[in-house]
Amino acid sequence: METKKVFAPLGLIDYQQASVVSREIVKKDEGRVSVFAFDKGEGLSEHIAPFDALVYTLEGKADVKVDGDSFTLRSGEALIIPANRSHSLKAIAKFKMLLVMIKA
Repeated sequence: METKKVFAPLGLIDYQQASVVSREIVKKDEGRVSVFAFDKGEGLSEHIAPFDALVYTLEGKADVKVDGDSFTLRSGEALIIPANRSHSLKAIAKFKMLLVMIKA
């Protein structure tokens, strides 16, 4: 993605029926920044990542589980997920997020 350019993360990707769509904005050895669009009912299965992660909700609503604890994210809300912790996500409604991952 072009640098030194103002952009709106919400408009970088569109929803696709029964799908999860992602677009990487920045990719470095130290971390990544991506946007995701989840159709209602779609999600990410439980997994562990070697990055600290900031999930920022651009639009919609989703349930996020971290080490068995449940959190509901709505537009404008964020959640920090520590590295090497089990986590998953499921869209309750159509859901767009900005994901910032930093190597732990």
